[in-house]
Amino acid sequence: MIELLVKAGLSYLLGSIVGSLLLGRLRGGVDIRALGSGNAGATNALRTQGKRIAFWVLVIDLAKGWIATRWIAPALLPGIAPAAAPLHAWCVTVCGLAVILGHVYPLWYGFRGGKGVATLVGTVLGIHAWLLLPMVLIWFAAVVLFGYVGFASILAAIALAVAIAACKGLRQPALLTFGILAALTIVYTHRANIARMRAGTESRARRLWLFGSRRRQG
Repeated sequence: MIELLVKAGLSYLLGSIVGSLLLGRLRGGVDIRALGSGNAGATNALRTQGKRIAFWVLVIDLAKGWIATRWIAPALLPGIAPAAAPLHAWCVTVCGLAVILGHVYPLWYGFRGGKGVATLVGTVLGIHAWLLLPMVLIWFAAVVLFGYVGFASILAAIALAVAIAACKGLRQPALLTFGILAALTIVYTHRANIARMRAGTESRARRLWLFGSRRRQG
């Protein structure tokens, strides 16, 4: 149990290094949460800071998710005895969820972070990279069909949970729990997007939205 608690703490602290907020401070104290949509993620960084900053925001947020599940979860910590095998199997779940929560509620930035999508993608890269395939396909299809990036992100997270449940080799309690809780977290962080979609005020990705393109051509 101690191993899980320590690794969860390390992953949370790592997740609290939010790319857009870190780079904002290095660029003279720019707080992206006061710009554009107010979200501390790569999409808002692209809209308000440009492609170069958005790229590095994405790299940082992806990397910390990957480090948490690929390196911290299986690591042998000095001075801490590894947990028994059944409990040790939950390290990936604990570290993956902790790093996402760190991004959403970062200790270093007043517990106001991003929505966790890029960090979730990073955790999946560290677990089984092929699980990104259904996520990417569903995300792209949803954006093309509906135009809502937030909705596409929710569906992609749900697709992850479904893919884990559908794969016999991955259908383990720890990993399935991670998929379900990660999907619920992404739904929760996009609750404002859901409210705007219901109200008809959510903006669409016009360049990718298939039906929007047809309307402009007509």
